[in-house]
Amino acid sequence: MPEKIFEKIDVVGIGNALVDVLVHTDDAAVAALGLTKGTMQLISQAEMEKLYAHIGPATEMSGGSAANTIAGIASFGGSAAYIGKVANDQLGKVFRHDITAQGITFNTAPHMDNLATGCCIVLVTPDGERTMNTFLGASNALTTADLDAALIGAAQYIYLEGYLFDPPEAKKAFYAAAETAKAGSTKVALTLSDLFCVGRHRDDFQKLITTHVDLLFANEQELCAQYQTDNLDAAIAAARGHCDILAVTCSAAGAIIITPDEIIKVPAEPVARVVDTTGAGDLFAGGFLYGLTQGLPLAECGRLGTVAAAEIISHIGARPQQPLAKLAA
Repeated sequence: MPEKIFEKIDVVGIGNALVDVLVHTDDAAVAALGLTKGTMQLISQAEMEKLYAHIGPATEMSGGSAANTIAGIASFGGSAAYIGKVANDQLGKVFRHDITAQGITFNTAPHMDNLATGCCIVLVTPDGERTMNTFLGASNALTTADLDAALIGAAQYIYLEGYLFDPPEAKKAFYAAAETAKAGSTKVALTLSDLFCVGRHRDDFQKLITTHVDLLFANEQELCAQYQTDNLDAAIAAARGHCDILAVTCSAAGAIIITPDEIIKVPAEPVARVVDTTGAGDLFAGGFLYGLTQGLPLAECGRLGTVAAAEIISHIGARPQQPLAKLAA
């Protein structure tokens, strides 16, 4: 079979392919389902099916951290691809449609076992609080066999999602993807994803950061946890030099971009009203990576990240509702 040839791609994302199932409900309904309001829990397929059967009308929106980032890059006008695992079921078709409709390359073969597409059933109460029930499903079935070396080789960057570091086979796929990237001219970006990921995988993350990662994304809490300090300046000093670029988000304080030679502070983009902060870090990474792959200065890359994050926190859902290219202009 002849080797596949791809045009140059800005970024290839690798992560958990999930569909968010959003349900607007009230406190009484959350309690009646036996859930603790405002929490996030991992659930089994049986629990997911039972919960899905008992909720009211829902809105299904494709999600997953790295997939949100890739969607942001495409919204800016960048070229992007995604590697992630869904099943050949209804939610899998929703995910595949949503991502390819943006012009994003998504060629990963569907999982054909009895494992359903991963989803996060999110109950949203009138006060905006989200109760999240995550079934990882087929997203956990990603292996090295799902990697497309030609696709990775065509990219300026691959973007790895820390959330996918739990399954042993997926972890192997991460290292294999990073090795494939390093064998060519593709650079490697990693997001630490969240505090719990850092707690579980600190040593493995550190190994990956020091050997393969060119660009590291983290929020201030994640970076402090990774370098086991309560002081952000100390964490930055410890991390500095382990990779070419460190991008740290600091919520309402904006972001800090660190290289071995400079530190750039980027103010947050003003927002009329914060509705939902879910996905803010994902979209910051999308804006930053878009700018970086277009050859823009780091300060402008940071600004594009804050523009994307501001758009995403102004509404429910972790995908842009208006073209980010228009907002950036």
